[in-house]
Amino acid sequence: MSVRERVGSLFKDQSELDLTEGAVGWPLFFLSFPIVITNLLQTAYNLADTFWLGQYSTKALAAISFAFPMVFLLISLGMGLSVAGSILVAQHTGAEEPEKAEYAASQTVTFSLIASVVLGAIGYVFVGDFLQFLGASPDVLWRAEAYMQVISLGIAFMFGFFVFVSLMRGYGDTVTPMLVMFGTVVVNVVIDPFLIFGWGPFPTLGIEGAAVATIFSRALAMVVGLGIMFRGNRGVQIHLSQMRPDLDFFKKLLKIGIPASIEGTGRALSVNLLLYVVGLFPTTVVAAFGIGTRVFSVIFLPAIAVARGVETMSGQNIGAGKPDRAAQANDFAAKVMFGVLAVMGVVIFVGAGPVVAVFTDDPEVVEIGANFLRWVAPSFGFIGVMRAYTGGFRGAGKTMVAAAISIFMLGIVRLPLAWYNTQFAGMDQTGIWVAFLVSNVVGAIVALLWFKRGTWREADVRDDEAAGVPSDD
Repeated sequence: MSVRERVGSLFKDQSELDLTEGAVGWPLFFLSFPIVITNLLQTAYNLADTFWLGQYSTKALAAISFAFPMVFLLISLGMGLSVAGSILVAQHTGAEEPEKAEYAASQTVTFSLIASVVLGAIGYVFVGDFLQFLGASPDVLWRAEAYMQVISLGIAFMFGFFVFVSLMRGYGDTVTPMLVMFGTVVVNVVIDPFLIFGWGPFPTLGIEGAAVATIFSRALAMVVGLGIMFRGNRGVQIHLSQMRPDLDFFKKLLKIGIPASIEGTGRALSVNLLLYVVGLFPTTVVAAFGIGTRVFSVIFLPAIAVARGVETMSGQNIGAGKPDRAAQANDFAAKVMFGVLAVMGVVIFVGAGPVVAVFTDDPEVVEIGANFLRWVAPSFGFIGVMRAYTGGFRGAGKTMVAAAISIFMLGIVRLPLAWYNTQFAGMDQTGIWVAFLVSNVVGAIVALLWFKRGTWREADVRDDEAAGVPSDD
């Protein structure tokens, strides 16, 4: 077998996958592995910014430590619609209702793009006030605000691609988004330093250059992704004739999507509010926190990918009337992710210093960041468990349950504990790192116990006759 054939064998087209029959392990692997690569490539956007801006200045690095969580917040506020669309596409696909899946996808694109324009305008106007509220120092504030204003103007492009990824995943095609992402990441990585440092004919834009490179690359990804869905030769197809806003269907999307937005927004708000606590410490701590969270974004990629795979498998199997198979996929994913991430935790614990040193040559930042990684690394396996089961809840349409678990973990455990440790228990920034460790363990236990209650088994959010969805009969 040639190298090309070996690489190709790792990926399966949706037509080669049957998510509702046979063993769950290999279908889940073939569904999730491209998502790992896609998310790794997506993280490359942030890592490229972190790396090049780290070379540019420590203040610029601290600025994106404030900016990234706000990007996450804006996206989370609107991404519930794409999650709802993905769930509906998955359940209609599992129930062998392709026309209804296509209608759901078309309407999801429409309302997600409308939401992105509104959120981008809000973000552009209020970004400065929000960053100031978080405690960004004056020399960091203007840099973070400049970055976020560019991102806000182009956030519709980011939404467009994320919707493409979500809808294709609901159908069961995770390979096509991976290939599109690869091409646009190459563009981003190449032009990033040219715009930041002013190489060649380009002006020196600094932190704004990193934002421009990201938006330009996302725009390319969105155009390609929408083109693929309009053609319909891969994955779910969308139709211009079905994209006129259907307010009844919008209510249906909101019913499923609002809890998903609450989950994502809760995560984003907790990170932003945690930055308020982090911002009480020197800039070196803020920079170290930013590097640490970027490292986590890479380490947790397998768990996030498997959670998305479980979401799709759960949705399709529940649509096909097979909840036991959905449960089997959830349990299998939780066990595998616990083992994989536990091993990765050992690796990061041992090599924490060199990992942080990749992003900065400031010895104080390296020391603080390494300490952060060592505290959190032992809890990596628990993140895998929580992600697997919350993915199952979302696939079943129980988006409010997934939201409740995330909000409890982050808003009830992590944030208050970090505040207490640093403000009342006499701890330095280590109190924040301890809060990460404790909340990861607690989140996994709560997700496991809630899933074993089995209240998700009867979930089915298709409502075949609702909201003007065309009949397949």
